[in-house]
Amino acid sequence: MADPDRPNVLVFLTDQQRFDSTGVHGNPLGLTPNLDRLAATGTHFSHAFTPQPVCAPARAALQTGQYQNRTGVYRNGCVLPPGIPTLAHHFGAAGYRTGYVGKWHLAGTDDQPVPPELRGGYEHWLGADVVEFISSPFEARLYDTDGADVRLPGYRADAYVDAAIDYLSRPRADPFLLFVSLIEPHHHNPDDDYPAPQGYAERYAGRWTPGDLAALGGTTEEHLPGYWGMVRRVDEAFGRLLDALQAHGLRDDTVVAFTSDHGCHFKTRNREYKRSAHDASIRVPLVLDGPGLRGGGRRDDLVSLIDLPPTLLDAAGLPAPDAMQGVSLLRERDRDAVFVQISESHVGRAIRTRRWKYSVRAPHADGRADPGAPEYVEDLLYDLDADPYELTNLAGRPSHTEVAAHLRRQLTASMLAAGEPVPVIRAAGREG
Repeated sequence: MADPDRPNVLVFLTDQQRFDSTGVHGNPLGLTPNLDRLAATGTHFSHAFTPQPVCAPARAALQTGQYQNRTGVYRNGCVLPPGIPTLAHHFGAAGYRTGYVGKWHLAGTDDQPVPPELRGGYEHWLGADVVEFISSPFEARLYDTDGADVRLPGYRADAYVDAAIDYLSRPRADPFLLFVSLIEPHHHNPDDDYPAPQGYAERYAGRWTPGDLAALGGTTEEHLPGYWGMVRRVDEAFGRLLDALQAHGLRDDTVVAFTSDHGCHFKTRNREYKRSAHDASIRVPLVLDGPGLRGGGRRDDLVSLIDLPPTLLDAAGLPAPDAMQGVSLLRERDRDAVFVQISESHVGRAIRTRRWKYSVRAPHADGRADPGAPEYVEDLLYDLDADPYELTNLAGRPSHTEVAAHLRRQLTASMLAAGEPVPVIRAAGREG
């Protein structure tokens, strides 16, 4: 059993999971009973957002607690510099054993093994950089600590969890940090499909559809049943991992975090599934449990995944370094807005307040080549109280000139706080 003053830490990261795929966010299909139970006993952050709605930048933020302009990881394919400390470095320096299982996406090695110097300091390794390139939902494949090719049986989400359970079963005297990074329910890139295990998609065909998808369509009719089926199987795998903690006597002394790197809008907002400022793309599930977090109930304050690294360190009694730009969620501090940076589809910046969504894009920048821009133009403005599914864009409307001006100042302040230079932000319809 772990020392309660030095709890184990287990992070369970899914990929491309909408917040409203969970029961605690109102999904009526019963897809996430294990996560819902954890939310009931732990702390559920009902308004959690990614700082970047694409894989690599979000994962860099989760490992470092820093925005993309600090890490340099502003799009997929960027390498997290070895000199930037990660969770593994901080926990390892405190005497923790560190392990990683699954998708990394921070080494730029694509289908090749990730070299030790680009593994973020993790000691035990069973991972791959871009698992989409080397595996499929029914053919799980990763590389071990020595770089050897490892084939894992079963559905990929189950296989990754089996590997994590194997790690938990190993005797050790020191506490551990284990990061389990699934790719499900992300689409399978080669087929542009959401392949659930046999029989799972059929359970959810023609059933509940979130309001934004019902209104806008996209690929919803084709893909939503499989996506729901994948979410269900991921939750079952997560439940097995929690059971393994219990079986090994680790449950009470382990901090557990469940979240996702970004959401999924099913090609309703652009030509793919994310990379937009809409809640379907940036809002994610976030549940924490364990010492200091058990019994915290539902919290409705605005939080960012940039806050998770300092929170995990705080939960383990470790100081967060000054370089981390988030705040520990163990310390109640309600912010006015969360800040989001967007790349690849376009260069964008956004804030999400309790009532408003305000987003700008750089008209003269390339979303893949440019990490930022000196000039932006207002792009989106939504009143989330009146329009929770973000169907009516108010940007440029005379009736909302004062609101836009206030949010423009708020976004500028967020950009400065993140370490970006002072931007020029032009009102909608006033592109220079």
